[in-house]
Amino acid sequence: MKKTINLIKDQLSRSIHLKETPKRIISLVPSQTELLCDLGLENALVGVTKFCIHPQHIRTDVAVVGGTKQIHLDKIKALQPDIILCNKEENTKDIVEACETICNVHISDIFIIDDSLELIHQYGVIFNKSSEAFAIINTIQGEIKDFKTFIKNKPILKAVYFIWKNPWMVAANNTFINYALKLNKFENIFEKENRYPEIELSESIINKDVDTVLLSSEPYPFKEKHKRDIQKFYPNAEVILADGEMFSWYGSRLIKAFKYFKNLRLSLENNQS
Repeated sequence: MKKTINLIKDQLSRSIHLKETPKRIISLVPSQTELLCDLGLENALVGVTKFCIHPQHIRTDVAVVGGTKQIHLDKIKALQPDIILCNKEENTKDIVEACETICNVHISDIFIIDDSLELIHQYGVIFNKSSEAFAIINTIQGEIKDFKTFIKNKPILKAVYFIWKNPWMVAANNTFINYALKLNKFENIFEKENRYPEIELSESIINKDVDTVLLSSEPYPFKEKHKRDIQKFYPNAEVILADGEMFSWYGSRLIKAFKYFKNLRLSLENNQS
């Protein structure tokens, strides 16, 4: 017997009317694709993006319907989804409006951990996976509690988090990344800027006060060679390659994130000693 759901609100407080539990799901957000699979919904996925890399096999087993900024609408329509899952930051307004001509669209909007936990809960309700959602939420809360105890007496480090090259772009305020930096007791020197500003790097602007520079693995795939490009502008900083998924994927990836953060801090301490 199919479960009847009368009314659901997404994270933009948009009403979604569902007559029954959705059985055919399209996810246009990589971190949410991973979450769906961890909720036991992999068999319900009929469409994902080319950036949905977890689990590794998903793009082989499920139709790829484009990226997060460009989609193949005809392909999506042909898959006859019951619901399409989007995110306010990762998907454009045009994409959402186009998808709404096909079926119900749920939009997530994530800035802090509580938003992430709310999303997991909403998916549990929508897809009749409440017990699985509760288990994931409970695990994440346990990891957060343990990490906060670990980080409590650690010193604050001034930091820069790069997400792009040519032009150079950093994570600033009003982003989940900035929130994750705060949890790690990194003081983002660009926190007064908004979202993902472009910045100038020149030999006339040398910042000797920055302790840590993080070069994200995504969306730009920074490599070891880029550390040398950055070091001269932040001569006293430890320049490291950061796992961007740990700082920006807000679904079930959070189960692994806090162990990563702990090891990151320990590594920084070892390098400074």
